Amino acid sequence: MMKNPVHPGEILREDVLAEIGLSVSEAASRLGISRVALSRVLHGHARISSNLAVRLEEAGVGTARAWLAMQAAYDLASERAAGTPKVRRLQPVA
Repeated sequence: MMKNPVHPGEILREDVLAEIGLSVSEAASRLGISRVALSRVLHGHARISSNLAVRLEEAGVGTARAWLAMQAAYDLASERAAGTPKVRRLQPVA
């Protein structure tokens, strides 16, 4: 696993939309979501939801599972970078 994974919105922006020459507005229209919602994902201000992942899969852009795996990897790396929370082991009460 990568230490610092890229937000999947950046991958969508740079490796998908830029490659096929689609604007944010046109991509949002084709995906059936608002331009603002897509823009927030593309700029890393919002997560790729399961709904968007399914829409991307239906649009022929990878699998929903792959998009969600990228998002999960990014989220986990962000949480770990923020520091380990103080927790106690879950053990049977004596």
